[in-house]
Parts: sequence; C-alpha cells; structure tokens
Amino acid sequence: MTADVDGTTVRIAVGQMLSEVSPEANLAELGRIAERAAEQGASVLVCPEAAMARFGIPLGPVAQPLDGPWAAGVREVAARHGLLVVAGMFTPAPDGRVRNTLLITGRGVDTRYDKVHLFDAFGFAESRTVAPGDRVVKATADGVGFGFATCYDVRFPELFVRLAESGAQVILVPASWGAGPGKREQWELLVRARALDSTCWVVAAGQADPAAVGVEPGTSAPTGIGHSMVVSPLGEVRGRLGAEPGLLVVDVEVGRVAAARSSVPVIANRRPDAYR
Repeated sequence: MTADVDGTTVRIAVGQMLSEVSPEANLAELGRIAERAAEQGASVLVCPEAAMARFGIPLGPVAQPLDGPWAAGVREVAARHGLLVVAGMFTPAPDGRVRNTLLITGRGVDTRYDKVHLFDAFGFAESRTVAPGDRVVKATADGVGFGFATCYDVRFPELFVRLAESGAQVILVPASWGAGPGKREQWELLVRARALDSTCWVVAAGQADPAAVGVEPGTSAPTGIGHSMVVSPLGEVRGRLGAEPGLLVVDVEVGRVAAARSSVPVIANRRPDAYR
C-alpha cells in the first residue's frame, strides 16, 4: 500500500485464470500468478470463482474443508508473496452439497465468503449441487475495507449497498460468467452499475474464456468469458482484460470513494423506509 494526494492507494492484481479440473494444477497456476503479481508490486491478488476446479465436473469429490490441503496451499502462497489472496474454491456443506466459497487470506486476514445468490438461471441450476451462504462478509486489510461477492451476486444491488454501509470501499467479485448472447454486455453493465450503486471500487475477476485459447470445455456449465475489469466508484472502467488468460494490475485510489460519496451521496440519500 502507498499513499497519494487522495489517500491510500492499493495495487490490486486480477489473475484471469483458465481453471482445469485438477485442484493441484490450479493451485500451481495460482502460485505462478501470485509470483507475477508480487513482482509488479501488488498487495492484493483476486482470482476467479472456481479457481480450485472449473464448473462442469462433479463438485463433491473435489470439495475440501478450509483446513484442507488446497486452502493450506493458497495460504502458503499468500504468505510467501505478502499478498491478500482471494480465490474461489468448493467446501463441503452439511446437507451433502458443497458451498461455493471464497477463501480470503493473507496480510492479517483469514476468512471466507460463501456465495449467497446461486446461479439458477439461463437453464443452469447451481442449487442442485451447491448450498447457499447466508451472510455478508467484509474484511479490513492495511486499513482498507474490502467487501466480497461472487459472480451471480452481481445481479443483486442490495448486497453491494449493504457492503458499502458496512464500511467496504473496494468490493472484490470473483466470477465464472456463463457464455451466451448478450452475456458479455450484461457483465460489463452489471459490474459498472454495482460500482455506482455502492460508490465503491469494484474489482471483477473472471475465468478466462476456454474458446479464446482453443479449448473445448465439453460442458454447458458456466466456464467463463474473461473480460475482468476494475471499475471506479463513479463507474469508470480503469482497467480490463480480454477473453484470454492474463494478469491485470491497477492502482486503486481508495480516497476516490469518499470523493464519490460526497459528490453523489446515494448511500446517505437512501430511503429504504419509503419502499419497504
């Protein structure tokens, strides 16, 4: 973290992975991405939803608890490179399904976020195999408030407003966005809209598009379209990637949040009492 005229600046890296079916292979790739991010001076690395293993395979056999080997490996990567790492994995749920979990670890933080809104849309039923989370999660690292959401959550503005009200300044959104007509346009519109709703920075880290590198996923499950982006509290796209795997590094000026909320005080001006 550094400081500038606007206050704290945090350098955030977005690792747009193309996850395989093997958790071990994906952990090794996450380690390589983390090394590159640290070399470029990042203090935060955001990897996609399903970084542990891609969708379209049975999730129960790959799910591990948060004290299992995959999470331990991510913690070791975070510690070795001095990063706050956010990465999607699958953890066992009590009812026999799994939870779609973000592991959030490093720089004094070690917590989880379980995806609240499950992707039962566009002909896919995530809830058949995934149990929903039931809490909003915010963490503070180096004095910056980070909120968390996963993929389909981006369609629900109230989650982002709630995170802003809880003190989030930067909301990290790992995703594995489903392909289809108009889906890229929806992705960009939704990410930018959620930044405006919350007057937070939104860092959206997607799975790369398999087709961009000539890979046939062999599944109708949402395996990613790429197009990760970093959006300012006023909805400006400050950095983006294409469809293929890549690393995006952006300096996020946290002070822009206060400036945006002073200029457009949508959080302060909310009237939830009027439309309950």
